[in-house]
Amino acid sequence: MVEEARGRLRRVEVEDLDAEVAAGALVVDIRPYVNRNEEGSLPGAVVIDRNVLEWRLDPTSGHHLPEAAEDRRIILFCNDGWASSLAAVTLQDLGLVNATDLVGGYRAWVQTRRS
Repeated sequence: MVEEARGRLRRVEVEDLDAEVAAGALVVDIRPYVNRNEEGSLPGAVVIDRNVLEWRLDPTSGHHLPEAAEDRRIILFCNDGWASSLAAVTLQDLGLVNATDLVGGYRAWVQTRRS
């Protein structure tokens, strides 16, 4: 399933994330609270727990975040980049055609900051 999902995505490499943000991408942290609390956070990312992601980003939902426009680039990340790939495809199916994820997730981002 993950490989099939990734075949539909234009995934973002960690080293390209800053340029994506500068171009207007919305970065969304879907990790559980325990991971954010223990490992930290990515500055500027909007936190939306995975279990509420669809109704918070679905353009037809009454609880939709206005900053998640249908044509905006949305970059999800989880711990290691597995759950975020599946979630990004789900968002595409909801009409957010520019949804994708961060290769390697939060932990890959942290590694590049340590290097």
